[in-house]
Amino acid sequence: MIEAVLFDMDGVLVDSEAYIRQAAMKMFAEKGYEVSEADFMPFTGMGENRYLGGVAEKHQIPFDLEEDKRRTYEIYAQLVRGKLDPLDGVKDFIYNCIYRNLKLAVASSADPVKVHINLDEIGLDRSLFQAIVTGLDIEHKKPAPDIFIKAAELLGVSPERCLVVEDAISGVQAGKSAGAKVLALKTSFTSEELAAADWITDTLATAEDQVLDW
Repeated sequence: MIEAVLFDMDGVLVDSEAYIRQAAMKMFAEKGYEVSEADFMPFTGMGENRYLGGVAEKHQIPFDLEEDKRRTYEIYAQLVRGKLDPLDGVKDFIYNCIYRNLKLAVASSADPVKVHINLDEIGLDRSLFQAIVTGLDIEHKKPAPDIFIKAAELLGVSPERCLVVEDAISGVQAGKSAGAKVLALKTSFTSEELAAADWITDTLATAEDQVLDW
């Protein structure tokens, strides 16, 4: 029986991918390097360490993880101010989970600063979630299952009794590897690319009741 729902952040609760990509491109431009939007796609969902570091590695750009990430988040906070909204169905889905007495967690590979910015901007009180796990809380990022295992542990439930909600290929892999059931949203990838998930839908607004009835 399902006991908890573990939400990824970007592409699930909010679509901030374009903004973090713009912020990263601007950060690299400030360093004197031009990168493309496509450069970031292979690293989507893996956390900013890999999201930024992978592109830097590809183009052989000198990379200072802490400073470059700090600057990227600084630019990001400016870009998203007043511009983010929850994705379709997010609030109704969360309140449906609460009505069913399911425990809730955010499990995002992003750093806490980005998670908190996003939750605040879309008007989701952090108290709705009994646990918030970020990329700084785990050693091995998605597609490793660590973040979902950690979230389930903090909620006091078995991963096998959790529904993971994801939008990235790496996140679907992580959820399945953790032993959870996975609902994949087509906000970033195609149905074919997300085929390993148990259910696939456009947004939380179009998710069928069965994803919470097992």
